Amino acid sequence: MVNGEGLLWSLPADGSAAPQLIPLEGVPELNNDHVLAPDGKDIFLSGNDGHLYRASLAGGPGQRITDAANWMHFLHGVSPDGATLAYVGLEPGRWDAGTLWTIRADGGPSTALTSGPGADDGPEYHPAGDWIYFNTERYGHAQIARIRPNGTAMEQLTHDARVNWFPHFAPDGSRAVYLSYPPGTEGHPADRLVELRLVEGDDWHAARTIVELPGGQGTINVNSWSPDGTRFAYVDYPLAG
Repeated sequence: MVNGEGLLWSLPADGSAAPQLIPLEGVPELNNDHVLAPDGKDIFLSGNDGHLYRASLAGGPGQRITDAANWMHFLHGVSPDGATLAYVGLEPGRWDAGTLWTIRADGGPSTALTSGPGADDGPEYHPAGDWIYFNTERYGHAQIARIRPNGTAMEQLTHDARVNWFPHFAPDGSRAVYLSYPPGTEGHPADRLVELRLVEGDDWHAARTIVELPGGQGTINVNSWSPDGTRFAYVDYPLAG
């Protein structure tokens, strides 16, 4: 699944056909935060209106999940049982103050996992469901960390000078990939020479670079691993000239 021009598309993994539009009803223009439901039939979406939605991959009417006014919801993770979503919550205009939250996939009140200074982003459940992995600036600049789904036991995992974002686990939990900006990067700008780094098992200190490319936040914003965990998809942004 890919997004483009605020719409949702399907694209064969082997690139053998052109993208096909998935027509949705009652869903606003989308941003690039979308996550497949574990059943493989539905998809959870972030709308440009700041709300989260659920829709069928076959298209048709979408269901709005969130209802909090004056609050931006940016989806990144779904629990292995499909019952709970993990998202970044922001006040409009406060792009440097994201905190982590969860909400039931069928709606209802949200639960805060983090608070206080240091922006958090990219929360994603481990396939075992026992941790939520994310990136945070609570340690000076963006580093990978994890927290229990009940908001306890936060733990820093990367400890280097690079600016690390968006950890994504393979379906069997055996490896993870994340986006790494050059040292000193602030925010998550586009058109930088970034690295995609692979972690085997839980050895975050031994992450290795598997590709270097021009990109940014959109390079690997949400989980894109293949079901067998042998490949993942990413977006390259070639620079003119």
